[in-house]
Amino acid sequence: MSLLHGELEWMEKLRPELVGYCYRMMGSIFEAEDAVQDAMVRAWQSWDQLQQEGSRKAWVYRIVTNICIDRLRSAKRRALPMDLSEPAAQITEPKEQLPNASWVWPVPDSVGNPADIVVNKESIRLSFIAILQTLPPRQRAVLILQEVFRWPATQTAEAMGMTVAAVNSALQRARATLTKAELRSEALQELDDDADQELLARYVEAFERYDIDSLLALFHENGSLSMPPFVMWVNGRPDMSLFYETTRRHCLGSRMLPLRANGGCPAFAQYVPAGDDGRLLPWAIHIPEIKDGRILHLHHFIDPALFSRFGLPPFLDTKIN
Repeated sequence: MSLLHGELEWMEKLRPELVGYCYRMMGSIFEAEDAVQDAMVRAWQSWDQLQQEGSRKAWVYRIVTNICIDRLRSAKRRALPMDLSEPAAQITEPKEQLPNASWVWPVPDSVGNPADIVVNKESIRLSFIAILQTLPPRQRAVLILQEVFRWPATQTAEAMGMTVAAVNSALQRARATLTKAELRSEALQELDDDADQELLARYVEAFERYDIDSLLALFHENGSLSMPPFVMWVNGRPDMSLFYETTRRHCLGSRMLPLRANGGCPAFAQYVPAGDDGRLLPWAIHIPEIKDGRILHLHHFIDPALFSRFGLPPFLDTKIN
């Protein structure tokens, strides 16, 4: 059935919200966008089956939820490196990697929440996305709809194809599971809301000069850093010093562009020198987690494909300051 212009417009307005929902479900902007696109196609193809205008939203959410649950059935849990292993005992150049599907990845700040409510920004922080991945998919969906998007149980039941009693039971089980979960990344949930702009400026300056002493001074003594898709993560200033020295050759001459990710968190896109053509190419998205005026943890998400999702240029010229 062909959709009228108004119906198409309504669907497109819903897209950012759906991507935000699917990102929380799946932990990857790539998977989220793909699931939403699949849902849009299915919705367009079966639009004539919808009888009540008031149930449109729940109907679309049922489609996208079923897509997410189907894909998650055969998927392993996504995580952050510190939730999968101990910190590196010996500092060497990182080598061991896991597939991209193993990791929670960042999302651009433009990915939306429901327009009619104010959603707590902590619900899209990396640490919260990581803990969501510990839930079975159906419980995960119920928790997101009820406690993040603040849907009533009746609307959630309609979208999930469940009874209200089953929704309430799933929500209780989800809460119990989260209470028992013990992830290292949970420590990142109690961080400062307002980033210190001077600290961020000093971080960029120190990194672009690759001044290791100045970089380390910005971290807590027990600060840490991670770098998906590499399994290795580093804890404590002494080991971080060794790590920065080990990776000096690769990172020297980098340039950083500021951006926002995961609910307004300050972040930076790192471009590195490559070849002799004078260009700097995408390398990693840096997201510092800040507490009491210093960096507690620094995420390096190494996947150049992320850059296009964040609306970043495909390269920088070395003459750009």
